[in-house]
Parts: sequence; C-alpha cells; structure tokens
Amino acid sequence: MSPIRRVVVIGCGLIGTSVACALRRAGVRVELADHDPWALAQAARMGAGTALRAGAGPADVVVIATPPSSVAAVLREAQDRGLGRVYTDVASAKTRILAEVERGGCDLSCYVPGHPMAGREVSGPGAARAGLFEGRTWALCPHPALSPRALRTVTALATACGAEVRLLAPDAHDRAAAAVSHLPLVLSAALAARFATGAQAAPAEPAPGTAPGTAPGCGVDRDADGLSLAAGALRDVTRVAGSPAGMWRDILAHNATPVADLLDELTRDLSRVAAALRAADDGPVAEVLARGNEGHARIVRALSRTRETERAAS
Repeated sequence: MSPIRRVVVIGCGLIGTSVACALRRAGVRVELADHDPWALAQAARMGAGTALRAGAGPADVVVIATPPSSVAAVLREAQDRGLGRVYTDVASAKTRILAEVERGGCDLSCYVPGHPMAGREVSGPGAARAGLFEGRTWALCPHPALSPRALRTVTALATACGAEVRLLAPDAHDRAAAAVSHLPLVLSAALAARFATGAQAAPAEPAPGTAPGTAPGCGVDRDADGLSLAAGALRDVTRVAGSPAGMWRDILAHNATPVADLLDELTRDLSRVAAALRAADDGPVAEVLARGNEGHARIVRALSRTRETERAAS
C-alpha cells in the first residue's frame, strides 16, 4: 500500500500543478495553496485538487513548488502550521536552498530536497500536464539530518507521478543541473538576444587593408538580414529562450557558481574557435567540432533511453 494518501501542493505553477494532476491521476487526495487566487482557481478547475482548508490535519507530504528564493520561508511557515509530516520541494538548485532552510530554523529531518527533471518553456497552471514526469528523472538529495522514512515517502510520491528517482548529493545535483539545464538556457538566451529588437553586432575595427564597413561584426541588422533566412537550427537552439526571465534569474542566482564555471569553460572554447577562424587555423575548429560530435552522440543515446522509458510507462 502506498504511504501517500493526501498531499498539499503549495504553488500552482507549471510544476506544482503538474505534480498535483499526476497525483490525482494516481488516486491521491490533493489540496492546493497559492498566493495568487487566479492560479489557484485555474489549477482547481483543471482537476488538480481543491483549495487547502484550515484544520484539515497534517498531510502525508507537502510539496513546495515555489521559486527557489522563497522555498525556505514557505517551508518554515508550512512546518510552523503543521501542514504535513514530510516536506519536499521541486526547485532546480539545492545547495543554497538547503543552507537557507537550515539557517531559517526548519526541521531538516522531514525535509527532502527534490527536483523533477521535467518542464516546458511555457509557464502557469494552464501548461500543466499529468504526464509531465513519466519516465523522467526525479532527483532527491539526501542530507545527514534526513530521516529514512521521509526519504521513502517522497520516493513513493515521485514514483506515483511516473518518475524514476535518482539520489544525488546536493552539490553533485547542482553541478549536473548546471550542465544539462541551466547552461543551455543561458546559451539559448544569449543567442536569441542577438535578434532582439534593435540588436546589432558591435562595429569592429577593420584589419589593416580592409575597407571600412567590411570588418567582422560591422553592424549587420539581424532583424532584416538574419531572420529572413532563419530555419530549424535557430528555432531549435533558441527554443528555451522563451522561458520566463524572472523565474530563471532566481534559478541562476541559486546555482551561480556551477553555471559561471561552465560558462568560463565554454568561453575558452569559443575564444579559441574565434581566434582560429581569424587566423585561418583549422586545427582548433576541427577539434571543437569533433568533440561536439562525440558529445552529441552521448546526448542522443541518453535521451533515447529516456524516451524508451517514457513509452514503457505510457
């Protein structure tokens, strides 16, 4: 018998409402809370659950689906109110949140840091899907103060949502999330920003013997000249650039060092390629492209396994 019968979800955005819908589909009673009455009402209309009522007693699990910067405060308030026996969150950075939770005086024994590795580039309860987590990894990050019972309970919750649980130390999770989620978002946004209204390449000083206006980066209007030629490659690489900027500022601030370290690595590669292109030196360019082929093959294999798991779960 599943230990999950009643769950409270705080935060009716994309992830919180998707968790609620998945649990409802699994037969779990779900109650919802959100500071935004509209989001709460929309999630309830979608069948994600009913509004949390006072005096209902502690739920088996409280899922905190709020932005990273508010997790610690929401957890402390929920524990002070006795809303649940076990608590978890879904934020995509863990180390800083765990430190904030500890500083905030929360009961760590029943708090399981979590992160379902699923999402969409659209937000809000209307984008929620009950099947969002099917076959996806749900990272749980045990810490020394955590009780085994709490970990087992949240593992059961993630499994009920169709996910596959993976245990990671908080710092290992943050490095992995930086590589597979946070860095791609920054790169996608940086490329898409080249095409923002009025964006132009900064004029470069012409090399000796080069006519003015023909140097690299000579102020080409990317609105008129670039987007008229745009095709699938640009769309694919910039897809996640449409994600909510405010949410991502919060995420990146909570995982700043791992993301910055990866950006430094990438910048070194890009600088080498740029220098090699200007010097007509094919070696560094070929080396980066070859490593890119190798990395792409590994990514495709990993995603193929995920899709096979999703099909098996459906």
